[in-house]
Amino acid sequence: MTLPATPAQTPAATVAGLWKPVLIRATVALLFGAVTIFWAAPSVHVLAWAVGLYLLATAAAVWMSRALPAAVPVVVGLGGIGALVTQSDEGVALSAMLALLVLGLLEFVHGLRKRDALARDWLVSGVIAVGTAVLLPFFTSLGAHALLGVAGGGAILAGVLWILSGLTLRHEAKAAAGGPAQAAPGASPEAVN
Repeated sequence: MTLPATPAQTPAATVAGLWKPVLIRATVALLFGAVTIFWAAPSVHVLAWAVGLYLLATAAAVWMSRALPAAVPVVVGLGGIGALVTQSDEGVALSAMLALLVLGLLEFVHGLRKRDALARDWLVSGVIAVGTAVLLPFFTSLGAHALLGVAGGGAILAGVLWILSGLTLRHEAKAAAGGPAQAAPGASPEAVN
């Protein structure tokens, strides 16, 4: 005889717990991307602070989701601290490269191994993070503006992905929790009640 699953083990509970950290991560990425777009002539200090805070906030959002191993947000957070401490184009590029590479590779592997609600999103996000990490060293000699452009471009792509994922998860969680019923196409509104 199989016992019924506890509410914490059901897919609806998992989805309900994921949408908030996913939307937080999307917001962090999109805010960082907006900074990189609208800051016309950033100094190396702006680069260090922007990338450092972005990596620290991303680490917090990844930690909140509890989907990846605990070492991942630690490495991403250390990358953020490294960017803040070095205050140089090379230091920021290296710190961000290592943090994004670890994040991206583990997201990609997680997407391949797990068949959860975010498997495809993990794959795409992993490719974006690894791609950004691989590109960063090639733009180091071009300075803060170029590095912010590369990092910000990757953040915007990831932010759009994660905002769509978060909103989808939120919708699914609401539907699973008995949100408002929806009528079948062509049915009258009275048929829903």
